[in-house]
Amino acid sequence: MRTCPGFVVSMFCAALLAAPALAQQDLPLCKLIATGGTIAMKIDPEKNAPVPAISGDDLLATVPEIGKVARIEVLNQSNVPSDYMDPARWVALQKAVVEALDRDDVAGVIVSHGTDTLEETAYFLDLTVKSDKPIILIGAQRNASEKDFDGPRNLLNAARLCASNEARGMGAMVVLNGQINAAREVTKTHTSDVETFKSGDYGFLGVVDVDRIVFARAPLRRQHIPLTEDTLPEVEIVAMYGGADGRLLRSAVDAGAKGVVVEALGWGNVNIPMYEAIKYAIDKGVPVVISTRVPNGRVLPVYGFQGGGKTTKDLGAVFADDLHPAKARILLMLALQRTRDAKELQAYFDR
Repeated sequence: MRTCPGFVVSMFCAALLAAPALAQQDLPLCKLIATGGTIAMKIDPEKNAPVPAISGDDLLATVPEIGKVARIEVLNQSNVPSDYMDPARWVALQKAVVEALDRDDVAGVIVSHGTDTLEETAYFLDLTVKSDKPIILIGAQRNASEKDFDGPRNLLNAARLCASNEARGMGAMVVLNGQINAAREVTKTHTSDVETFKSGDYGFLGVVDVDRIVFARAPLRRQHIPLTEDTLPEVEIVAMYGGADGRLLRSAVDAGAKGVVVEALGWGNVNIPMYEAIKYAIDKGVPVVISTRVPNGRVLPVYGFQGGGKTTKDLGAVFADDLHPAKARILLMLALQRTRDAKELQAYFDR
């Protein structure tokens, strides 16, 4: 049987074109859930300031080389500054993450997000999503109109991490500037520097290097608290400072707060008016969690003066261990779905 040369050429060309597509089908599939933030902003010429402007698909288009690492499926969940994130948006995002991770063909989830509340969202997902598949949160310190926009590099690094076996079992991670941080420990430390996310005394989990991903440790202090309802209990944060009179804490209780986190001083100390306000809240059945404004270290019930940590512990206050106030609030909201008992609440913070 004779074969037409033109037919042979066309079949050869078709095979060449099909080869890259077939090769990409072998790559892991990662779900990119876009929520907004600076990573999704450009300079508005009228306002002369960055505003939400690009979608997850637009962000993906800035990284054509990502196609050599993973297949990316985009969900544009929202496009808001992370300052607008709240419990309702956290719950909606958690459902989207769970839905994606429940798929057998999805290797992991990437969440693009603003940096202002990125650590809170990461911790919420780490607590409420039970999966060995990685959840990688990224953002950007520079918007898409700037020449040194850091969003594309962070997205590429997230895809590399999502596609790696080493990332399994690590929970939710924040990955910017090539540095991998655990959700429980990470915090934003600089308003504008691209190396803003750090983990205090604990350090990075690892790095996304040019040749490979290197993990130095695993996050050991993790726990899972399933969501039982879509509306979480209202919890407020009240700051302690020189001259604080406790009015804001009392007002929060009177306004219906179901729990209060006190951003105390040092090891977890307050003055007498704040001590009296803590007693007021606990007497009304409102749990109070003591955190600290100090960046590193645990709160401990040590001092015995009125307002010292031991005296508020004796009142029935819960101590937040080394959780910063914003994360202590998240853990308290989730724990309050199950209990209001101080000893049982303390067990959540001790894990």
